[in-house]
Amino acid sequence: MIRNLGSGLPPMFPSHGSGGGHTARRGPKDYTPLSWKDYFDSCQDIEVPEVEAKFRVYLSGFEDGDQQEKPLLVLLHGGGYSGLSWSTFVKSIHELVHVKVVAIDIRGHGSTETANDDDLSIETLAHDVGLVIQKLVVDDETRIVLMGHSMGGAIAVRCSVLCKEVSCYIAGLVVIDVVEGTALEALQGMQCFLRGRPKEFPSLENAIEWSVRSGQTKNLESARVSMPSQLTPVSTSPSQQSHSLPNTNPIGIDSINEDEDEDEETDQQSNSSQVKDTSSTTSRTTTSRTTTSRTTTSRTTTSNITYKFRVDLTKSENYWRGWFEGLSDQFLSSPSPAKLLLLAGIDRLDRPLTIGQMQGKFQMHVLTECGHAVHEDVPDKVCPCHDMVM
Repeated sequence: MIRNLGSGLPPMFPSHGSGGGHTARRGPKDYTPLSWKDYFDSCQDIEVPEVEAKFRVYLSGFEDGDQQEKPLLVLLHGGGYSGLSWSTFVKSIHELVHVKVVAIDIRGHGSTETANDDDLSIETLAHDVGLVIQKLVVDDETRIVLMGHSMGGAIAVRCSVLCKEVSCYIAGLVVIDVVEGTALEALQGMQCFLRGRPKEFPSLENAIEWSVRSGQTKNLESARVSMPSQLTPVSTSPSQQSHSLPNTNPIGIDSINEDEDEDEETDQQSNSSQVKDTSSTTSRTTTSRTTTSRTTTSRTTTSNITYKFRVDLTKSENYWRGWFEGLSDQFLSSPSPAKLLLLAGIDRLDRPLTIGQMQGKFQMHVLTECGHAVHEDVPDKVCPCHDMVM
Protein backbone atom coordinates (compact mmCIF):
# COMPACT_ATOMS: atom_id res chain seq x y z
CA MET A 1 0.00 0.00 0.00
CA ILE A 2 1.25 3.45 -0.89
CA ARG A 3 -0.18 4.46 2.50
CA ASN A 4 3.15 3.46 4.03
CA LEU A 5 5.13 5.91 1.90
CA GLY A 6 4.41 8.79 4.24
CA SER A 7 7.69 8.37 6.06
CA GLY A 8 9.67 11.48 5.29
CA LEU A 9 9.43 11.68 1.52
CA PRO A 10 8.40 14.84 -0.32
CA PRO A 11 5.58 15.32 -0.97
CA MET A 12 3.85 12.57 1.04
CA PHE A 13 0.27 12.24 2.17
CA PRO A 14 0.29 9.90 5.21
CA SER A 15 -3.03 8.56 6.38
CA HIS A 16 -4.66 9.15 9.70
CA GLY A 17 -7.95 7.53 10.62
CA SER A 18 -10.89 9.87 11.08
CA GLY A 19 -13.34 9.59 13.91
CA GLY A 20 -16.82 8.16 13.50
CA GLY A 21 -20.12 9.90 13.68
CA HIS A 22 -22.11 12.15 11.41
CA THR A 23 -20.68 15.45 10.26
CA ALA A 24 -23.03 18.18 9.13
CA ARG A 25 -22.69 19.23 5.52
CA ARG A 26 -21.07 22.53 4.82
CA GLY A 27 -21.41 24.99 2.00
CA PRO A 28 -19.10 25.11 -1.04
CA LYS A 29 -15.50 25.76 -0.14
CA ASP A 30 -13.49 28.64 -1.53
CA TYR A 31 -10.49 27.44 -3.54
CA THR A 32 -9.37 30.80 -4.91
CA PRO A 33 -5.66 31.62 -4.38
CA LEU A 34 -4.52 33.84 -1.52
CA SER A 35 -1.71 36.40 -1.70
CA TRP A 36 1.58 35.85 0.12
CA LYS A 37 1.32 39.48 1.25
CA ASP A 38 -1.20 38.44 3.89
CA TYR A 39 1.51 36.36 5.60
CA PHE A 40 4.90 37.94 4.84
CA ASP A 41 6.06 41.55 4.94
CA SER A 42 8.04 41.39 1.71
CA CYS A 43 9.79 39.17 -0.79
CA GLN A 44 13.20 39.61 -2.37
CA ASP A 45 15.30 37.94 -5.02
CA ILE A 46 18.73 37.37 -3.49
CA GLU A 47 21.42 37.26 -6.15
CA VAL A 48 24.20 34.77 -5.45
CA PRO A 49 26.84 35.10 -8.20
CA GLU A 50 28.90 32.25 -6.72
CA VAL A 51 26.33 29.75 -7.99
CA GLU A 52 24.78 31.84 -10.78
CA ALA A 53 21.46 31.99 -9.01
CA LYS A 54 18.73 34.32 -7.84
CA PHE A 55 16.90 32.94 -4.81
CA ARG A 56 13.38 34.06 -3.96
CA VAL A 57 12.97 34.64 -0.23
CA TYR A 58 9.92 35.72 1.76
CA LEU A 59 10.64 37.90 4.79
CA SER A 60 8.80 38.78 7.95
CA GLY A 61 9.80 40.52 11.18
CA PHE A 62 12.56 42.65 9.63
CA GLU A 63 10.87 45.92 10.64
CA ASP A 64 12.93 49.07 10.20
CA GLY A 65 13.90 50.71 13.46
CA ASP A 66 13.43 47.57 15.52
CA GLN A 67 16.24 47.78 18.07
CA GLN A 68 15.56 44.44 19.68
CA GLU A 69 17.93 41.71 18.57
CA LYS A 70 15.77 38.85 17.40
CA PRO A 71 16.67 35.32 16.31
CA LEU A 72 16.57 34.54 12.60
CA LEU A 73 14.31 31.62 11.72
CA VAL A 74 15.29 30.08 8.37
CA LEU A 75 12.51 27.95 6.88
CA LEU A 76 13.29 25.24 4.30
CA HIS A 77 10.46 23.52 2.44
CA GLY A 78 10.19 19.94 1.24
CA GLY A 79 10.69 18.61 -2.27
CA GLY A 80 8.02 19.85 -4.66
CA TYR A 81 6.77 22.53 -2.27
CA SER A 82 7.87 26.18 -1.98
CA GLY A 83 8.69 28.77 0.66
CA LEU A 84 5.03 29.74 0.77
CA SER A 85 4.15 26.40 2.33
CA TRP A 86 5.23 28.10 5.60
CA SER A 87 2.70 30.94 5.28
CA THR A 88 0.17 29.91 7.92
CA PHE A 89 2.97 28.86 10.26
CA VAL A 90 4.58 32.30 9.94
CA LYS A 91 1.30 34.00 10.78
CA SER A 92 1.00 31.86 13.90
CA ILE A 93 4.64 32.13 15.06
CA HIS A 94 4.53 35.93 15.18
CA GLU A 95 1.67 35.71 17.66
CA LEU A 96 3.95 33.85 20.09
CA VAL A 97 7.52 35.10 19.73
CA HIS A 98 9.54 38.02 18.37
CA VAL A 99 11.56 36.54 15.53
CA LYS A 100 12.80 37.40 12.07
CA VAL A 101 11.67 34.90 9.46
CA VAL A 102 13.00 34.02 6.03
CA ALA A 103 11.37 31.33 3.91
CA ILE A 104 13.52 30.30 0.95
CA ASP A 105 12.46 28.87 -2.39
CA ILE A 106 15.04 26.12 -2.78
CA ARG A 107 16.85 25.60 -6.08
CA GLY A 108 14.49 24.36 -8.79
CA HIS A 109 11.40 25.34 -6.77
CA GLY A 110 9.02 28.28 -6.56
CA SER A 111 10.35 31.51 -8.10
CA THR A 112 14.05 30.79 -7.60
CA GLU A 113 16.15 30.86 -10.79
CA THR A 114 19.52 29.14 -11.16
CA ALA A 115 21.85 28.19 -13.97
CA ASN A 116 21.12 24.53 -13.22
CA ASP A 117 17.73 23.91 -11.65
CA ASP A 118 18.14 20.16 -12.09
CA ASP A 119 21.05 19.85 -9.65
CA LEU A 120 19.20 18.83 -6.50
CA SER A 121 22.09 17.08 -4.76
CA ILE A 122 22.10 17.56 -1.01
CA GLU A 123 25.55 19.15 -1.16
CA THR A 124 24.40 21.76 -3.67
CA LEU A 125 21.18 22.54 -1.83
CA ALA A 126 22.90 22.95 1.54
CA HIS A 127 25.59 25.13 -0.02
CA ASP A 128 22.89 27.31 -1.63
CA VAL A 129 21.14 27.87 1.69
CA GLY A 130 24.42 28.68 3.43
CA LEU A 131 25.18 31.35 0.84
CA VAL A 132 21.71 32.89 1.15
CA ILE A 133 22.06 33.04 4.94
CA GLN A 134 25.38 34.83 4.58
CA LYS A 135 23.66 37.45 2.40
CA LEU A 136 21.01 38.05 5.05
CA VAL A 137 23.07 37.95 8.25
CA VAL A 138 25.09 41.09 8.92
CA ASP A 139 25.89 40.31 12.56
CA ASP A 140 27.90 37.20 13.37
CA GLU A 141 26.20 37.09 16.77
CA THR A 142 22.74 36.59 15.25
CA ARG A 143 21.11 33.48 16.62
CA ILE A 144 19.94 31.32 13.73
CA VAL A 145 17.33 28.58 13.96
CA LEU A 146 17.18 26.24 10.96
CA MET A 147 13.81 24.61 10.41
CA GLY A 148 13.18 22.19 7.57
CA HIS A 149 10.36 19.97 6.39
CA SER A 150 11.09 16.61 4.75
CA MET A 151 13.82 17.23 2.14
CA GLY A 152 14.21 20.67 3.70
CA GLY A 153 14.90 18.96 7.03
CA ALA A 154 17.78 17.06 5.46
CA ILE A 155 19.10 20.34 4.03
CA ALA A 156 18.83 22.01 7.45
CA VAL A 157 20.89 19.25 9.07
CA ARG A 158 23.67 19.55 6.49
CA CYS A 159 23.50 23.33 6.56
CA SER A 160 23.91 23.42 10.35
CA VAL A 161 27.48 22.19 9.81
CA LEU A 162 28.19 24.55 6.90
CA CYS A 163 26.98 27.58 8.83
CA LYS A 164 29.36 26.77 11.67
CA GLU A 165 32.21 26.83 9.18
CA VAL A 166 31.31 30.40 8.16
CA SER A 167 30.97 31.58 11.77
CA CYS A 168 27.16 31.71 11.86
CA TYR A 169 25.74 30.75 15.23
CA ILE A 170 23.15 27.98 14.86
CA ALA A 171 21.12 28.21 18.02
CA GLY A 172 18.50 25.64 17.06
CA LEU A 173 17.70 22.91 14.56
CA VAL A 174 14.15 21.73 13.87
CA VAL A 175 13.44 18.80 11.54
CA ILE A 176 9.88 18.02 10.51
CA ASP A 177 8.71 14.53 9.59
CA VAL A 178 11.79 13.06 7.98
CA VAL A 179 13.72 10.11 9.36
CA GLU A 180 16.53 8.33 7.52
CA GLY A 181 15.43 4.74 8.01
CA THR A 182 11.81 5.04 7.01
CA ALA A 183 12.60 7.46 4.19
CA LEU A 184 15.08 5.07 2.58
CA GLU A 185 12.62 2.21 2.89
CA ALA A 186 9.98 4.21 1.05
CA LEU A 187 12.16 5.13 -1.93
CA GLN A 188 11.34 1.93 -3.81
CA GLY A 189 7.72 3.04 -4.20
CA MET A 190 8.35 6.73 -4.75
CA GLN A 191 8.25 6.68 -8.57
CA CYS A 192 4.95 4.83 -8.58
CA PHE A 193 3.56 7.35 -6.15
CA LEU A 194 4.68 10.35 -8.20
CA ARG A 195 3.31 8.89 -11.45
CA GLY A 196 -0.09 8.73 -9.79
CA ARG A 197 -0.25 12.49 -9.38
CA PRO A 198 -2.10 14.61 -11.98
CA LYS A 199 0.10 15.80 -14.81
CA GLU A 200 -1.65 19.15 -15.17
CA PHE A 201 -4.55 21.24 -13.88
CA PRO A 202 -6.99 23.41 -15.88
CA SER A 203 -6.89 26.19 -13.29
CA LEU A 204 -5.28 27.21 -10.03
CA GLU A 205 -8.60 26.59 -8.26
CA ASN A 206 -8.61 23.03 -9.54
CA ALA A 207 -5.07 22.51 -8.29
CA ILE A 208 -5.89 23.89 -4.84
CA GLU A 209 -8.95 21.66 -4.59
CA TRP A 210 -6.93 18.61 -5.59
CA SER A 211 -4.29 19.50 -3.00
CA VAL A 212 -6.89 19.46 -0.23
CA ARG A 213 -8.98 16.52 -1.43
CA SER A 214 -5.93 14.33 -2.06
CA GLY A 215 -4.52 15.07 1.39
CA GLN A 216 -1.33 16.77 0.22
CA THR A 217 -2.35 19.70 2.42
CA LYS A 218 -5.18 19.24 4.89
CA ASN A 219 -5.32 22.95 5.67
CA LEU A 220 -7.37 24.75 3.01
CA GLU A 221 -5.99 28.18 3.89
CA SER A 222 -2.42 26.97 3.49
CA ALA A 223 -3.23 25.26 0.19
CA ARG A 224 -4.74 28.47 -1.18
CA VAL A 225 -1.53 30.43 -0.61
CA SER A 226 1.09 27.74 -1.26
CA MET A 227 -0.23 25.52 -4.05
CA PRO A 228 -0.07 28.15 -6.85
CA SER A 229 3.65 28.65 -6.18
CA GLN A 230 4.23 24.94 -6.80
CA LEU A 231 2.91 25.22 -10.35
CA THR A 232 3.93 26.77 -13.63
CA PRO A 233 1.59 27.80 -16.49
CA VAL A 234 1.59 25.89 -19.78
CA SER A 235 -0.03 26.99 -23.04
CA THR A 236 -2.53 24.59 -24.63
CA SER A 237 -4.39 24.42 -27.92
CA PRO A 238 -8.06 25.50 -28.11
CA SER A 239 -9.15 21.86 -28.44
CA GLN A 240 -7.69 21.18 -24.99
CA GLN A 241 -9.57 23.97 -23.22
CA SER A 242 -12.29 21.76 -21.72
CA HIS A 243 -10.99 19.91 -18.70
CA SER A 244 -12.04 18.02 -15.62
CA LEU A 245 -10.26 18.09 -12.30
CA PRO A 246 -7.82 15.16 -12.30
CA ASN A 247 -9.13 12.08 -10.54
CA THR A 248 -8.62 12.56 -6.81
CA ASN A 249 -8.00 8.84 -6.52
CA PRO A 250 -5.60 8.04 -9.40
CA ILE A 251 -3.87 4.71 -9.68
CA GLY A 252 -0.93 4.46 -7.34
CA ILE A 253 -2.35 6.60 -4.53
CA ASP A 254 -5.45 4.60 -3.69
CA SER A 255 -5.17 5.35 0.01
CA ILE A 256 -5.49 9.12 -0.30
CA ASN A 257 -9.28 9.37 -0.19
CA GLU A 258 -9.27 7.49 3.11
CA ASP A 259 -7.66 10.56 4.64
CA GLU A 260 -10.29 13.10 3.61
CA ASP A 261 -12.27 14.91 6.27
CA GLU A 262 -15.63 13.48 7.17
CA ASP A 263 -17.43 16.47 5.77
CA GLU A 264 -15.85 15.75 2.37
CA GLU A 265 -16.97 12.10 2.57
CA THR A 266 -20.45 13.12 3.66
CA ASP A 267 -20.67 15.60 0.79
CA GLN A 268 -19.65 12.94 -1.72
CA GLN A 269 -22.14 10.38 -0.38
CA SER A 270 -24.93 12.94 -0.41
CA ASN A 271 -23.99 14.13 -3.88
CA SER A 272 -23.90 10.58 -5.22
CA SER A 273 -27.38 9.97 -3.84
CA GLN A 274 -28.69 13.15 -5.44
CA VAL A 275 -27.30 12.17 -8.83
CA LYS A 276 -29.10 8.82 -8.67
CA ASP A 277 -32.36 10.50 -7.66
CA THR A 278 -32.26 12.94 -10.56
CA SER A 279 -31.10 10.60 -13.32
CA SER A 280 -34.64 9.28 -13.99
CA THR A 281 -36.34 12.60 -14.75
CA THR A 282 -35.69 15.31 -17.29
CA SER A 283 -37.20 18.04 -15.15
CA ARG A 284 -34.37 17.79 -12.63
CA THR A 285 -31.52 17.88 -15.15
CA THR A 286 -30.15 21.15 -13.79
CA THR A 287 -29.94 19.79 -10.24
CA SER A 288 -28.26 16.64 -11.52
CA ARG A 289 -25.66 18.63 -13.41
CA THR A 290 -24.95 20.77 -10.36
CA THR A 291 -24.58 17.76 -8.09
CA THR A 292 -22.43 15.88 -10.58
CA SER A 293 -20.23 18.94 -10.80
CA ARG A 294 -19.67 18.82 -7.02
CA THR A 295 -18.98 15.09 -7.15
CA THR A 296 -16.50 15.05 -10.04
CA THR A 297 -15.50 18.70 -9.77
CA SER A 298 -15.71 19.08 -13.54
CA ARG A 299 -14.66 22.47 -14.77
CA THR A 300 -14.49 24.16 -18.13
CA THR A 301 -12.03 26.93 -18.79
CA THR A 302 -12.02 29.45 -21.59
CA SER A 303 -8.31 30.08 -21.16
CA ASN A 304 -5.63 28.34 -23.19
CA ILE A 305 -3.46 28.04 -20.10
CA THR A 306 -3.12 24.97 -17.90
CA TYR A 307 -0.78 24.37 -14.97
CA LYS A 308 1.79 21.68 -14.25
CA PHE A 309 4.10 21.09 -11.30
CA ARG A 310 7.05 23.47 -11.23
CA VAL A 311 9.51 20.66 -10.44
CA ASP A 312 9.34 17.15 -11.86
CA LEU A 313 10.43 15.06 -8.89
CA THR A 314 10.52 11.90 -10.99
CA LYS A 315 13.66 13.25 -12.66
CA SER A 316 15.43 13.79 -9.33
CA GLU A 317 15.62 10.09 -8.43
CA ASN A 318 19.43 10.05 -8.62
CA TYR A 319 19.52 12.43 -5.64
CA TRP A 320 16.97 10.77 -3.36
CA ARG A 321 19.31 8.48 -1.44
CA GLY A 322 21.77 11.33 -0.98
CA TRP A 323 19.08 13.40 0.72
CA PHE A 324 18.55 10.84 3.46
CA GLU A 325 21.60 8.57 3.84
CA GLY A 326 23.45 9.33 7.04
CA LEU A 327 20.78 11.81 8.11
CA SER A 328 20.15 10.35 11.58
CA ASP A 329 23.81 10.35 12.62
CA GLN A 330 24.32 13.84 11.19
CA PHE A 331 21.28 15.14 13.04
CA LEU A 332 22.53 13.67 16.32
CA SER A 333 26.04 15.07 15.81
CA SER A 334 24.93 18.51 14.60
CA PRO A 335 26.71 21.35 16.46
CA SER A 336 23.37 22.99 17.25
CA PRO A 337 22.87 23.12 21.03
CA ALA A 338 19.11 22.59 20.69
CA LYS A 339 17.54 19.99 18.42
CA LEU A 340 13.88 19.19 17.90
CA LEU A 341 12.28 16.47 15.80
CA LEU A 342 8.60 16.86 14.95
CA LEU A 343 6.81 13.80 13.61
CA ALA A 344 3.35 12.99 12.33
CA GLY A 345 3.60 9.49 13.80
CA ILE A 346 5.83 7.59 16.21
CA ASP A 347 6.23 4.78 13.66
CA ARG A 348 8.63 7.01 11.71
CA LEU A 349 11.40 6.83 14.33
CA ASP A 350 14.34 4.63 13.28
CA ARG A 351 16.79 2.83 15.55
CA PRO A 352 19.59 5.49 15.77
CA LEU A 353 17.07 8.21 16.61
CA THR A 354 15.27 5.98 19.08
CA ILE A 355 18.55 5.46 20.95
CA GLY A 356 19.47 9.14 20.67
CA GLN A 357 16.10 10.21 22.00
CA MET A 358 16.44 7.86 24.99
CA GLN A 359 19.89 9.39 25.66
CA GLY A 360 18.42 12.89 25.64
CA LYS A 361 20.35 14.08 22.60
CA PHE A 362 17.32 15.85 21.15
CA GLN A 363 13.72 16.67 21.92
CA MET A 364 10.89 15.01 20.07
CA HIS A 365 7.23 15.83 19.71
CA VAL A 366 4.60 13.76 17.89
CA LEU A 367 1.66 15.69 16.47
CA THR A 368 -1.62 14.06 15.55
CA GLU A 369 -4.47 14.89 13.20
CA CYS A 370 -2.10 15.96 10.46
CA GLY A 371 -0.44 14.62 7.36
CA HIS A 372 3.15 14.77 6.21
CA ALA A 373 2.96 18.57 5.75
CA VAL A 374 2.78 19.02 9.52
CA HIS A 375 3.54 22.75 9.55
CA GLU A 376 0.79 23.40 7.01
CA ASP A 377 -1.85 21.15 8.52
CA VAL A 378 -1.49 22.19 12.18
CA PRO A 379 0.60 25.39 12.34
CA ASP A 380 -0.86 26.36 15.71
CA LYS A 381 0.47 23.11 17.20
CA VAL A 382 3.89 23.39 15.58
CA CYS A 383 4.54 26.92 16.87
CA PRO A 384 4.48 26.08 20.62
CA CYS A 385 6.90 23.21 19.95
CA HIS A 386 9.24 25.69 18.31
CA ASP A 387 9.77 27.40 21.68
CA MET A 388 11.88 24.40 22.69
CA VAL A 389 14.77 25.65 20.58
CA MET A 390 14.34 29.42 20.80
